[in-house]
Amino acid sequence: MSYVAPEDFAKKMIDAGEAKVFMSTKDTLIRAYMAGAILALAAAFAVTIAVNTGNLLLGALLFPVGFCTLYLLGFDLLTGVFTLCPLALLDRRQGVTPRGVLRNWGLVFIGNFAGAMTTAIFMATTFTMGFTVEPNEVGQRLMAIGHDRTVGYAEAGAGGMLTLFVRAVMCNWMVSTGVVAAMMSTSVSGKVIGMWMPILIFFYLGFEHSIVNMFLFPIGILLGADFTWGDYLMFNELPTVIGNLVGGLTFVGAVIYATHYKTSPSLRDARQAINPAVTPAE
Repeated sequence: MSYVAPEDFAKKMIDAGEAKVFMSTKDTLIRAYMAGAILALAAAFAVTIAVNTGNLLLGALLFPVGFCTLYLLGFDLLTGVFTLCPLALLDRRQGVTPRGVLRNWGLVFIGNFAGAMTTAIFMATTFTMGFTVEPNEVGQRLMAIGHDRTVGYAEAGAGGMLTLFVRAVMCNWMVSTGVVAAMMSTSVSGKVIGMWMPILIFFYLGFEHSIVNMFLFPIGILLGADFTWGDYLMFNELPTVIGNLVGGLTFVGAVIYATHYKTSPSLRDARQAINPAVTPAE
C-alpha cells in the first residue's frame, strides 16, 4: 500500500518545514524561482485553453499539471512554506526561530516573484510578436483579468477587499491541502491524484493565489492593461499574501498538527485513567 496514514504524514509535514527553514539561501532562491516560473506557465496554459475552447472547466482541469510538476521536482511555493515552516516552530524543533521562518518566507517570495516575472515577460513577448503588434486574444483576456481583480475590488470598497481576502484564505486552504495530499502517498501516481483535486477546485472557483497573481497582473501591465503596479500591490498581491498565510496555516497546518500529531486521549482512555477497574467493554 502506498497510502501514508495521517499521523505519519503529519510528522512529514513538520520535518519538511524544519528542512526548509535551514535550507541554504542559494537553494531556497533557485527552488522558489523555478516554482514561480512553472506555476506561471501553467496559468498561461490554462487561460489559453479557456480562451481557445471557451471552456473554463477544461482550463481548470489541466492547470494542476504545473503544480504537480513543480512539487515532484522539489521546488517551493510561498503558499506551501506558509503552511509547513510554522509547524517546525510550533513543535519547538531545535534551532527553528521566528526569524528563520521569516527568512524562508522572504526568500521564497523573492524567488517566486522573479520566476513568475520571467514567464510574464516571455509570454508577453509571444502574445505581441515581440511587442510589435497588439496583444492577441489570450493577452486581451489576461489584461481584463488583471483589471477586474484589482480595480474591480477597489471600486467595490470594503466589500471588495473582504471578498479578496476570503478568496485568498480559501485558495491556500485548497493549495496547502494539495501539498499535504502529496505526502499521503509514496507513489508518483498517488501524489499526482492527491494534488490534482484541490488545485482544480481553487482554480475553477477563481480563488486568489499570490504566486499565480505574480504572473497574471504583471503580464497585464506589460501588455498595457488599465491598472498600475500600485493597484496590483495594494488591491491584490499584499492582501492575497496575508489571506494565503491565514488559510494555509489555520485550515491545514494547525488543524492537522492539532488532531493528528498532538492527539488528545480518547474518551475511553480518559475514562479508564479515572477508573482503571473499568474495562473497555463496560
